[in-house]
Amino acid sequence: MINEWWSHLPPDAQPGLRSRLRDRNSDANVFSALWELYVHEMLRGSGCTVEIEQQIGTGGKYPDFLVTRGDQQFVVEAIWTAENLDATGSRSLPPQVVDVIDRVPSPNFYVAYKVDSVGSTTPQQRRLKNELTRWLASLDPDQVTAEYEQKVPLPRHTWQEAGWRLSFEAIPRSPGRRGDPTSRTIGFHPSVWVADDSDRVLKAVRKKGRKYGELGLPFIVAVGNSAVFPEDEDTESALYGTSVEYAHHTGSTFGRNADGYWTAAQDQTHSRVSGVLTVDNPAPWTWAKKAPVLWQSPAPDSLPAPVLPTWETVQLVDIHVERQSAARPIRTSLGLSEDWPIGDAFPRRRPSAES
Repeated sequence: MINEWWSHLPPDAQPGLRSRLRDRNSDANVFSALWELYVHEMLRGSGCTVEIEQQIGTGGKYPDFLVTRGDQQFVVEAIWTAENLDATGSRSLPPQVVDVIDRVPSPNFYVAYKVDSVGSTTPQQRRLKNELTRWLASLDPDQVTAEYEQKVPLPRHTWQEAGWRLSFEAIPRSPGRRGDPTSRTIGFHPSVWVADDSDRVLKAVRKKGRKYGELGLPFIVAVGNSAVFPEDEDTESALYGTSVEYAHHTGSTFGRNADGYWTAAQDQTHSRVSGVLTVDNPAPWTWAKKAPVLWQSPAPDSLPAPVLPTWETVQLVDIHVERQSAARPIRTSLGLSEDWPIGDAFPRRRPSAES
C-alpha cells in the first residue's frame, strides 16, 4: 500500500520521500514521511488536486500541499509530532521490572506502560505482578473492544509504590491471539515514546502557523500526533484554552484561560491558521479506523477551512466545543477495505520439511 501511495506522488517528489521512508538512522524521519504520504493520499482520494511545495505567501517558502477541490483552494502543511525519546534514561524501568510486567499472565490483553515518576529504589516486583494480574483478569476483552469502537478510552490502571508511579493501558488481543497465558504481555514500550506533557500539538501549530507569512488562502496544519495516551481534551486545551471553573458565593461559572493557540489574545497572526487537522497515532494498522479531526479556528479574521467528507469537525461555540461526525469513513478516501489491515500481523515463518 505504501508503494501504491508513493506512486501517486509527482515524479519529482518521489526520490526525496522515498529516501526518508528508507532512512535507517531516524525513526522520526520515517514516520514524518509516512504521515505526509498519508495526508497526500487522503486529499487525493477525496477528489482533490494536490500540488506539492508550491511557493505561496509572503514568507518565500514552500508549504507541503496546495489543494484544489472544485472551486476551492487551500493550503495544507503536514507535521509529525511525537513524545520524545528520553536520552538520559532517567525515566526508564529497571530491566528486571520490565521482565516481570512482560511475564504477567494475560491471555486476553497486551499492556502499554508509561513511567510517570521514578523512585529511588527498585520497586517490589511481586506486588506489582499480583496487582496487574488481578486488574487484567477483571477485564472482558470483547466488552473493551466494543466500547473502544464507540470512542470509550481503553482501560487504564495506575500503580504507585516507593516513589514510583506507572500508568498502564490494556489493549485487547485479537480473538485469534487469545488464550495463551505464557505469551508476552507488553505490547508497547515507552523506550521510544516518553511523556512530554500535552503541549506538543500547540508547539507544532505555532511552528508551522508563523512559517509562511500571509497566504491569502485557508491554511490547515495537519498534525500527526503520536502519543502513548492521546486525549482530545489535551488538543482542545492546546487550541482553545484550558477549561476553568470560577467559584462564586452564588455558585460557579465556567470559562477558558487565554493559553490556547487561538485564545492567546496577544498574537493576532494566529488567525492565519484556519484549522488544525489531527490524527492520533496514525499508522498502517490504524489508517482505516482513525478519523481525522478538523479543529476549526474561532478567530473572526480566519478564512473558513474547507471540510472534507471523511473529517470529523470541532468548533468552539462560546466556551463549549461542538463536534460533528464525518459523513464517510476515512478508509473510503484511502482506498482501504473495511477489514483493513487484512491477514495476520507478524506471521511466523515455519521452516520447510527439507530444512
